[in-house]
Amino acid sequence: MSGLVLHSYFRSSTSVRLRVALNLKGLAYGYVAHHLRKNEQRSAAYLALNPQGLVPALVLEDGTVLTQSLAVIEYLDEMVPEPPLLPRDPTGRARVRALTYAIACEIHPLNNLRVLSHLKSVLGASEDMTAAWFRHWVVETFGALETMLASDARTGCFCHGDAPGMADICLYAQVLNNRRFDVEMSAFPTISRIFEACSALPEFAEAAPDRQPDAE
Repeated sequence: MSGLVLHSYFRSSTSVRLRVALNLKGLAYGYVAHHLRKNEQRSAAYLALNPQGLVPALVLEDGTVLTQSLAVIEYLDEMVPEPPLLPRDPTGRARVRALTYAIACEIHPLNNLRVLSHLKSVLGASEDMTAAWFRHWVVETFGALETMLASDARTGCFCHGDAPGMADICLYAQVLNNRRFDVEMSAFPTISRIFEACSALPEFAEAAPDRQPDAE
């Protein structure tokens, strides 16, 4: 695959996910930044590309636009099978998807920038209240996720075995995001251990927010 263009924002956890996946697959890509706090993702040009006005979006060489980070990650895994981001066996794939969705469906929708901004601008929440909201929903899911990982023999160096996959990508991005809101991680040793294992890999480290061209 060549000629890929990633529409991204350095701090967006969903953008982090896709940057990691592209790196793990060894795929080069162009980078177009959209500053979410300046609403650049709501420009007419970008809405023509992605009507949801969300990042990331991946444009293929033929102009096809792919959106929603997990859908794009699974597309990449089908098109570039090595290294795999999902296990080969159906039970393993179901487990990795469950771990992935615990973060992507239970935490992220409640803690993304649109929701946090709504809490402040419409509902009048203070910065402290907004941060408390963020931490609550992380802890609510991380407690269960820690048990799911710590109690299952299929957990290895990473979420499922000893190679990183889709669940690790989401875990890494979420923990990075947690740091901005001072989420206490001492209650989640397995999650913390997996995060450190991910951080040691260049494919993950190079996808971190502070390594991006639009980092502030």
